[in-house]
Amino acid sequence: MAAAAISLPHSLSPPLQATRRRPAPPACSHSERGVSFDPGSAFYRSDSAAGRDLAVLAATLRRHGRLDPSAPFLCLDAMCGCGVRALRYLAQAGADFVWANDASEALRPVIVANLSRVERGSPPAEAGRRRWVVSHNDATRLLAERYLRREYFDVIDVDSFGGDAAYVRAALLALKIGGLLYLTSTDWRSARGYGSRSSLSSYGAYVRPMPYPNEVGLRMVIGGAAREAALLGFHIRPVFSYFAYHGPIYRVMVQLCNGKDNDTSNYGFISHCKSCGQSQTFGFDELGQISCGCTDRADDDLIAVVGPLWTGPLHDASFLTEMLSLADEWGWAYTSENGVTLEKLLSTMIEESDPRLPPGYIRLDEVCLAVLCGIIDFLEVFHKKISRRAKINSPPLGTLINSLRKEGFSACRSHIGTNVIKTNCPISSCIDVAREIRNLR
Repeated sequence: MAAAAISLPHSLSPPLQATRRRPAPPACSHSERGVSFDPGSAFYRSDSAAGRDLAVLAATLRRHGRLDPSAPFLCLDAMCGCGVRALRYLAQAGADFVWANDASEALRPVIVANLSRVERGSPPAEAGRRRWVVSHNDATRLLAERYLRREYFDVIDVDSFGGDAAYVRAALLALKIGGLLYLTSTDWRSARGYGSRSSLSSYGAYVRPMPYPNEVGLRMVIGGAAREAALLGFHIRPVFSYFAYHGPIYRVMVQLCNGKDNDTSNYGFISHCKSCGQSQTFGFDELGQISCGCTDRADDDLIAVVGPLWTGPLHDASFLTEMLSLADEWGWAYTSENGVTLEKLLSTMIEESDPRLPPGYIRLDEVCLAVLCGIIDFLEVFHKKISRRAKINSPPLGTLINSLRKEGFSACRSHIGTNVIKTNCPISSCIDVAREIRNLR
């Protein structure tokens, strides 16, 4: 498939009424990073502003990093709601053209009024080109039509509800090579292993309950995109993965890369041993050999396996470093929006990008409980749920991370949880380090 660009945005032809009078912008009731808008009757969450901040930063870097910077920079918001994301792509990411689509025609006055804050026509030098259009189609159908018309976009944002990922293949087809696809899932049941049929049909992964379900949810979404890209003869690269508790929402931005990637080392299975708490990754060639060294017997009740899904790094460290630099340049890095500080979030994500870190994380209270009770009795005590009542002298999270690093292990915090660590240290060694810290204190 040739990744041709849309030469003239005005050639796009959604079902619009050219003679319809454009409504005047409504009174501003909300603002994000200086961009004012009115959500009207559309579903809108201010808590999701951080996810939109990340999208704008990534899109801006994509615009500057293109092979042909003179080509129009095109964005498509397939499920735009009130249009705030489309508006921010125009006003902040420097998009030359944004297609805003939402299935609900009732939202048209709200979307058009918000986008009207940006002039619809381009500057006089580019007279006749439109900066934005609004349509009301099924997202998958719209994306498929764009592909059939050979109209490809630099950024496609699909802020969907639930876990239906039927649109992913169509979105990849309508994306330029090197373009960014922003995926969404709110299917927490599948991520927690309570909707295995749904995860299989949507993402091709069988998920069982794991101690780190929110990370599994992100890996499930990336894995689904990787599978769809491979079917089309491409491969994807995760730019960043963002989990937000208020949905919960799993948002993943991936970059479409040309050609198949024969290396499947980042796509496989994750196992977790309920006896010792250790997690491991396995490839397809190791199926039938999944076990844990802590026990001599293979027990299906002791080892949980999920997959296939993405097992590689959740983020691209170099891209995130550029995003942080841009956020600092714009004055966004150290200001808190709805309780999220981008400098803290992006710095944590950069640390999470270490390729030495395996999937999953360890909860500090589990480590401390094991120190108190002894590893042999850990499983029994923890599952009796007395950890909250046990008065454990927990070492500070930063102290444990620094101690693990001194021992030569990779360790960091996780943006997914507040009291967890990601490390390549075996859990038994991690417990020994925590025991030493506790004794020193």
